[in-house]
Amino acid sequence: MDKITLNVAGMSCEHCVKAVTGAASGLAGVSDVSVDLAGGTVSLKYDPAVTPLAQIKAEIEDQGYDVD
Repeated sequence: MDKITLNVAGMSCEHCVKAVTGAASGLAGVSDVSVDLAGGTVSLKYDPAVTPLAQIKAEIEDQGYDVD
């Protein structure tokens, strides 16, 4: 499992936390999703052989947020 912290712009409330957490944790091979609203980051563990990072970013972007 790889661990990564993504910069995610546009998160401002608990609804954002739930949306991002749900999108990322719903993917196979993704676990330990943690959102830091104040820091604008999302930390998670993932298995790149199961779910590529690009797919994780796309799922978060589909919720309306910008992933850097």
